[in-house]
Order: sequence, then structure tokens, then C-alpha cells
Amino acid sequence: MSTPNASDVLPSLALLAGGLATRLRPTTNIMPKSMVPVAGEPFIAHQLRLLRRERVTDIVICSGHLGEQIESFVGDGSRFGCRVRYQADGDRLLGTGGALRQALPLLGAQFLVMYGDSYLDIAFQPVYEAFLRAKCPALITVFQNVNRWDTSNVDYRDGHVRCFDKANPTPDMQYIDYGLGVLSSAALADRPMGAAFDLAELYQNLAKREQLAGYEVHHRFYEMGSPTGLAETADYLSAKLREPNK
Repeated sequence: MSTPNASDVLPSLALLAGGLATRLRPTTNIMPKSMVPVAGEPFIAHQLRLLRRERVTDIVICSGHLGEQIESFVGDGSRFGCRVRYQADGDRLLGTGGALRQALPLLGAQFLVMYGDSYLDIAFQPVYEAFLRAKCPALITVFQNVNRWDTSNVDYRDGHVRCFDKANPTPDMQYIDYGLGVLSSAALADRPMGAAFDLAELYQNLAKREQLAGYEVHHRFYEMGSPTGLAETADYLSAKLREPNK
């Protein structure tokens, strides 16, 4: 496998892998969601190979529930062609936003973020370039879901997210948060260290202030956070592994 040019390497990525994964119990009573076997190996192995393919080589795993199992399996990331560091929640779960806030010292001024149960088979570089052009504190990828695979939660128009709300969907919300974002550290810097909050709350507040950019993708997302999603993702990844040069 060839080594990417330094100019092509994307910023650090925070991989949010700290949740309890209640929808996958009882399996996740004894292992974190990232370690659930999918297409013959722990799901996080598929994610790390995808990230390496997309020239993301510096990864911070935000861990929580049984996170030591992830660290034991992934190690420093070298066998996946990347550098992996860890930021654990500590004594209590901090939520996706709180986990990111705690990880800021390991991340740069700008960084990517992806959910630990998502497999997003798209090009990452255009997403980061769109963030730089938008000059907003954050950008999320959006997909015109129209409630097909999950409840749509985004009103997206003309490159910006007009409204983001998971709890109160409206007919104007034809898009869904795809699962890959880009953030400036300044967007989180005013939050107190150790406070628990959800990343969706940050996105919602930024959208209200017209400071949340969007980037539309056209390839459906795969997630393994539910039994149905797990089965679909396993089928998709099994098929990819049968393809030549995969």
C-alpha cells in the first residue's frame, strides 16, 4: 500500500465510540459497539481501513463503555496504517459533545468527526474542502433521506443547514445527518471540560445562528447501531470484501 503525500493527509479525526449501544444488547453488555463482529471482524477494523483509504491517518478514539477492549484490539493503529490515540470519558459518560470537548487537546484547530457505528463509503477530501470554503465553525454531511432509513432531521438548502433537530422533525426536513462532520476547536472551546452534552445540541445551536454548513452526499450511509442496521452493514461489507483488491 502506497504512502500518501503529506499535502494530501487530512486533519485528525475524532471517532466517537463511547456509547452504551443499548439497542444491541445483550451483545454490548460484554463488549463495546465498535468491537461487535461485522463481516468476520470487529467493526472498528472496517472503519480504520476506510479512514486510511481516505488519507485520514491521525485518529483519536473517544471511548467510554468497555473502551479498554477497543484499545487492546487497535493498539497504536500501526497495523491499520495510521496513528491512534485515545481519550476516555472517565468515571461517567460525557455524551458525544462532552467527549469531543475532552479530546480537544489531542485534536488540532480543525478536525473531522465520525460516529463509531457508521460506515461512510464516500470521499472525505471534498468534505474538508467544503468546510474550508464555507468559513463556518462546523460542517456536517447530509443525505436526502426523506425518512427512508431513519427519521430525517435536517432542513438543508443552498449549502447551509437551516434547521437541525432530532427531537422535533418537520416536513421541511428532507435530509439526515450523514455521520461525518468537520469542526473547528473554537466551536467547542467555551464548553466546560467534563460536562456531558450531545453533539446534536451543538449542531442545533449553530444552525439557529446560521453557522452550520452542509455538504450533500449521494451514497447511502451504513450503520450498525441497531439490529437492522447491523445486518445491512454486514451484507454490504461482506460484498465489498469479495470485490477484487479490497
